[in-house]
Amino acid sequence: MLDCFAPKPAPGAVPIVPIAKADLKKRLDKLPPRQAAWLRAAGFTGATGQVQLAPDEKGELEKVFVGQGDDDALWVLGDLPQRLPAGRYALEAPYDKKQQTRAALGWALGSYAFTRYRKPEKKKIALDWPRKADRAHVERMAEAVYMVRDLVNTPAADLGPAELAAAAQALALKHGATCGVIVGDALLKRNYPLVHAVGKGSVRAPRLIDMTWGARGPRITLVGKGVCFDSGGLDLKTSAGMKMMKKDMGGAAHALGLASVIMAAKLPVRLRVLVPAVENMVSGKSYRPLDVIASRKGLTVEIGNTDAEGRLILADALAEADRDKPALLIDFATLTGAARVALGPDLPALFTDHDDLANDILRHGAAEADPLWRLPLWRGYRQGLDSKVADLNNISESGFAGAIYAALFLKEFVSDSTPWAHLDLFAWNARSRPGRPEGAEAMTLRALYALIEDRFG
Repeated sequence: MLDCFAPKPAPGAVPIVPIAKADLKKRLDKLPPRQAAWLRAAGFTGATGQVQLAPDEKGELEKVFVGQGDDDALWVLGDLPQRLPAGRYALEAPYDKKQQTRAALGWALGSYAFTRYRKPEKKKIALDWPRKADRAHVERMAEAVYMVRDLVNTPAADLGPAELAAAAQALALKHGATCGVIVGDALLKRNYPLVHAVGKGSVRAPRLIDMTWGARGPRITLVGKGVCFDSGGLDLKTSAGMKMMKKDMGGAAHALGLASVIMAAKLPVRLRVLVPAVENMVSGKSYRPLDVIASRKGLTVEIGNTDAEGRLILADALAEADRDKPALLIDFATLTGAARVALGPDLPALFTDHDDLANDILRHGAAEADPLWRLPLWRGYRQGLDSKVADLNNISESGFAGAIYAALFLKEFVSDSTPWAHLDLFAWNARSRPGRPEGAEAMTLRALYALIEDRFG
């Protein structure tokens, strides 16, 4: 059980009372006069994120009032594990099962801290388990988010391709899955030439991680970009551009995180996870601009820029994934700065040619407060990837639509009939918000798990 929850309810827990902005007057009228007067004097309005500690007549903490604003229950408790004093608390709200579950998940996500390199704060704070909440769902989702955050937060010195493969193998062992790893020059023998080309410049050998779970049901395949560090290769990044590149394996972390939830929930599917894990480094072995490299699919690729490496390794993995003709194929990647320019850090870009799939993903994203935004796979731009010497180039010479060009490149390696979605995400909170501390973040997990459970569960 997550240690942010008390082992069992007991007398003495301080009530946490959420109040929505629209309900403020009605709720104040029903409170004891002393508490209502206290809130009015403190200027409590029920705005999102507002927290007001209310003392009893002896000056001891009696209740915690928190503003819910106009939001639902998901993030109402998300800020409190970091803001409240040590102690035991209990949710006091007229929430149904769904709302209690969402509030408990928000508390769990707000309790996260990355403590690998420093001692955690010793404050003991816990929430009594909300009686109606779905504990299994909260625990498996929080565990997956914690795993994603831990992997993305870990510096590249301690999380290279080998360590990423070890994390996948540990996850497989926990859930009874099978996990194979193809390493180094064996990638050429097994026909993953693009993965090998990108990763061969590093002293840490590239890998293709292949995890499978489930004996029957529809095939679900997840692919994650596992660039454990991206120097830009010979088209070297600036120091500012390189600074955050420990998180360039965020797509791989997301694929493993979603796999964790699916396996923990024992959904009736045949799951496959493919993660090409590399470092894009500079050495005498590095691949070069204008090299032409064959892909697993047989298409030849001219290298217009070695810093557009994520799409190369994903291309080989997607070609392999497509061979199984899965009922659903999703890839996750921290792929382009262009997606961030268009949508900002909080809104992942969704690309797919399948309107029903797009609509379902967006619907579940809205319902789970886990939003995405669809961008077009605009075929009119495809000629921008043409090469004079190969089947296609890995970049366009255009300075526009960078996220679309990257998605169109990936589309070349997936059959039109395969229900495929490409997610270009940031995997990072640029600022702290309730339940979402600054640093690594799991984006789209709740939306995609809800989609898969709805379609195949």
